[in-house]
Amino acid sequence: MENKMSVAELKERHRAATETVNALRDKLKQKRLLLLDTDVAGYARSQGMTPVTFGPTDLVCCRTLQGHTGKVYSLDWTPERNRIVSASQDGRLIVWNALTSQKTHAIKLPCAWVMTCAFSPSGQSVACGGLDSVCSIFNLNSQTDRDGNLPVTRMLSGHKGYVSSCQYVPDEDSRLVTGSGDQTCVLWDITTGLRTSVFGGEFQSGHTADVLSISINGCNSKMFVSGSCDSTARLWDMRVASRAVRTFHGHEGDVNSVKFFPDGNRFGTGSDDGTCRLFDIRTGHQLQVYYQPHGDNDVPPVTSIAFSISGRLLFAGYNNGDCYVWDTLLGKMVLNLGSLQTSHDGRISCLGLSADGSALCTGSWDTNLKIWAFGGYRRVI
Repeated sequence: MENKMSVAELKERHRAATETVNALRDKLKQKRLLLLDTDVAGYARSQGMTPVTFGPTDLVCCRTLQGHTGKVYSLDWTPERNRIVSASQDGRLIVWNALTSQKTHAIKLPCAWVMTCAFSPSGQSVACGGLDSVCSIFNLNSQTDRDGNLPVTRMLSGHKGYVSSCQYVPDEDSRLVTGSGDQTCVLWDITTGLRTSVFGGEFQSGHTADVLSISINGCNSKMFVSGSCDSTARLWDMRVASRAVRTFHGHEGDVNSVKFFPDGNRFGTGSDDGTCRLFDIRTGHQLQVYYQPHGDNDVPPVTSIAFSISGRLLFAGYNNGDCYVWDTLLGKMVLNLGSLQTSHDGRISCLGLSADGSALCTGSWDTNLKIWAFGGYRRVI
């Protein structure tokens, strides 16, 4: 009986243990900083590299896609041909032909509160999710109903919070990963509508707040990364759902966007703290911070990011309407699309690069999407 500890003693032990863990974490952080003798930009400068330069015709707005009547929240390109799907607060998904600006589908959603959308690898289906906590799949070849609406082909139900992001596993129309406000990510079998794996949740190494973004590794589709309101990004292996492979610290705000670098060994993040960062998945090190000082100390949050085909450029959308093009090697902002006359009138909420890297699409709260075409730099970047 005398072995039983009082509640006060247990609390004291827990407090002491927590202090020890935090102290060790700080020590580890300091050790890592000592090992990081330079960042990518420092090394690139030491090698005599010069920043990418943009002339007035190197990245121009060639099309404005008009049709949504509410804020645009999400967009995705098809892996083949030039089509884009966009999701808006107006409760519709629109599928566009990016070359002609023609709308091929306008899908009325069962739940208007949509937050994310994605094209399947074959381009035959689109997925979307939002505040209804469901990921809905639409087959674009389905017959429309009497009212001209496309029926839902499959509803993926199981999340206990909103669906913030979704992405098909590359080259597979039957598997998809979602991120959710319930702090988990889920791998789905679309054929059966069932969950194959749950990442996080009750597991110690999972996110401790809403998952906001996911990105599947294009070079190894068994790996994906997630960004969360807990200020971290986590790397997951689809074969080992029980625990995150690695957790990446550094941000001081919600991680709103994550995107794998083209080589699959690194990934980028964009955060409410106003910075983008580049991390290495093999070492866990932060390689570079992309940050533009603002005179008024009011740093606009980063809403969305994407890399060029070579990875030399990082595109970042901000909630004040800026869209920066960063030179990833030199950590330098080389162009702000938000300062051009053809720019959006509101927050940049989403952006993405076409599969061949020849065009960038941006979506905004001004209800429009814009397509920016690369001129002379197309082959270099």
